[in-house]
Amino acid sequence: MQVKKLLTLPVTLLAAGACVTTVAVASTSTASAATETHKSALPPGYQLVTLPNANVPNFQRRTLYCPGSKRVLGGGAEARGNGAILVGSFPTDDGRGWIGIGRQIGYNDVGISVFAICAD
Repeated sequence: MQVKKLLTLPVTLLAAGACVTTVAVASTSTASAATETHKSALPPGYQLVTLPNANVPNFQRRTLYCPGSKRVLGGGAEARGNGAILVGSFPTDDGRGWIGIGRQIGYNDVGISVFAICAD
């Protein structure tokens, strides 16, 4: 499958009456090979694990662990609420999970969601 991309580049022409014009350039690339490579590039046992939003006291850790013997490859967290601030988002010391910490200005608790990318 071929995908056509339209690039718009500003070109300045300096001639007798200097003017500015825009030129559209079409380029062609093959997308199917990239798609197939991406599917096979996932590590064995790849799994995205989530810990849904829940209110916890400010600065309390919410920890999400990978299932079974899987290890965390990456992750993140989100602080939710008016004036919510994500204070920390990092892997556990043993590399099996992800931690999210937050606080909410003017409140005693904050909503925290945690996400982990796990693999065998």
